[in-house]
This record gives sequence, structure tokens and C-alpha cells, in this order.
Amino acid sequence: MSSSEPAQKDPQSANSWPRIAVVGAGAVGGYFGGMLARAGAPVIFIGRPEFVDAVKQNGLFLDTVQFQERVKAEASSDLAAARGAEIILFCVKTIDTAETARGLAKILSKDAVIVSMQNGVDNAEQIAAASGLKALPAAVYVAASVPAPGTVKHVGRGDLVLGPRNEITERVAAVFTRAKVPCRISENLIGELWTKLVWNSALNAVSALGKVTYGEILASTDARQLLETTVYEVLAVAKTSGVQPAGLEDPKAALAGAYKVAEQMAATRSSTAQDMMRGKKTEIDSLNGFIVRRGRELNVAVPVNHALFTLVKLAEGTF
Repeated sequence: MSSSEPAQKDPQSANSWPRIAVVGAGAVGGYFGGMLARAGAPVIFIGRPEFVDAVKQNGLFLDTVQFQERVKAEASSDLAAARGAEIILFCVKTIDTAETARGLAKILSKDAVIVSMQNGVDNAEQIAAASGLKALPAAVYVAASVPAPGTVKHVGRGDLVLGPRNEITERVAAVFTRAKVPCRISENLIGELWTKLVWNSALNAVSALGKVTYGEILASTDARQLLETTVYEVLAVAKTSGVQPAGLEDPKAALAGAYKVAEQMAATRSSTAQDMMRGKKTEIDSLNGFIVRRGRELNVAVPVNHALFTLVKLAEGTF
């Protein structure tokens, strides 16, 4: 794919956009923040020094399904750089949620809108418990990675769901829509978050422990059986919790959805696998670990999720 011509900037001035800070500029924050910056929004990325140095020197390189483009943006490794932002894309790993939220509480204005774009279903509650800050949870669907500092490789989707409908969610959705990022509003956002949790719980740990891509999971009959059992356990916990995962009223639809995700990202390894390969702590506590904890609370047996959770924790040495 050849590099595209630079996108036409929004005819309105940058001042008409809200100031946006991406906290935790990795694959998710890099993609969505990059799309906003490409459209003309004033975006500052807050991330690791190697990412920041690359963006400062050469801009953020978006290598997407639709285009390849280098986008100019500000970047900093100091959380204080989020001061003055009106919208914060909260994209840190769930293991860093509490510490980051406490840091933001010291610098954000009371009117700032925090959008949690993380894996898991209870991040808004975790942010509030740690800092008193109110956050909008978002269900995020994007297949992306960071193959090199300052580069985001996008291979599929790139949309998100907010909810419920109110003045704030409509305002945030309008910002994303203006940047050509599909964003819809749901009255069952918790169900949307659980739908993503179903698929993450089914695929992430298996990819990590097997050291395989999603496509290799699908190619194995035994792995598909493992995936199926994991999905049905998560659905059982959801049902007992009084949650209806969006679009998964039929359990077979949940399994089909997991297969579809795996097919769309066949050449990709899960974020859990990527973290383990780099020797980083994973988000397994917010995925299969969450299901294990909730299952215990509700007296719902989840032996496969427990096995996957335990094996990942042992492998990363953080039990």
C-alpha cells in the first residue's frame, strides 16, 4: 500500500475542537488519538519515553487498512501534560488504572471528561474508587499493534460504543464521528462491555499460553473446544449477574462472534500474548481473573477460566 495524500483538515479551526489528552499512548490510544489528530484536533499523547521521542521527532505514523500517513502531534512522558485537556482518552493497562487515576485527579478540571477505553468491564468503578473521578466507560473494537515506537499498525475495525445517551456521551460521540471514527451510543453499555469480555476471555489467554495467533487457535479442534467452554462459562456468570451481553442472546452467537474476531485478526497474537512475550505484566486480572472472582461471588463454577487465569499468572510470575 502506498502512502496516501495527507487528509484534508477540518475547515473549522483547531480551536473549535476540544483539547484532547491520550493517557497511555499504545495501540488503542495511538490509533484513536491519531485519528483525532489527523482530523485536526489538538491532541497530546502521554506515553513511554521511546514513543514520545519518536512522535516528537517524526510524528505518529498511522499504518491503517485505509491509508498510511504521518500525523503531527504533541507528546510527553509526563502525566501533568494532561492539564487543561477537556477530553481524556484513558488507555492505560488496567494494572495501572488506580495510580494513573490518582495522578489525574490532581490536575484535571472538574469539567474534564474521562473516557475509559480499556479492557474489562469495571474500569469506571475502579477509577472512581481510586480517585473520585467519574469516567465514561467505552467498549472499544480495534485490531492494532505498535510494531515500532511511534508507529501504529491497524488491521481491523476501529469503532467504539458509549452509553447511555446523555449530553456528555452525545458530545464525545460527536467528536469521534467528526474524526471519521464510528461511535454509537447504547442504552446497554454494560452489555456491550461484557460482549467484548466474552471474546477477550475466550481468546487472549489461549493465544498467550499457546504462543499462537488467533488463526492458529481456529485451526486446532481442541483449541476451539477450549474456546467454546470458556465462552459458555462467561455467559453463565453474565446471566447470574443480571447482564445480557449485547447481541449475544443466543449462546451460539457468542461463539460465532469469537470465531469471527479470531478470523478478522487471524495473523495477530492477543495483547496478553504480546505482554508475556515482552516480559510485561498482563491484564489477565481484568479478563479471566474477573470472571473467576465474580464466579466465586455468585457460586458459578468456571473451571476453564480459572485454569487459564492461573496458568497466565504462573507464567508471568505474579501470583
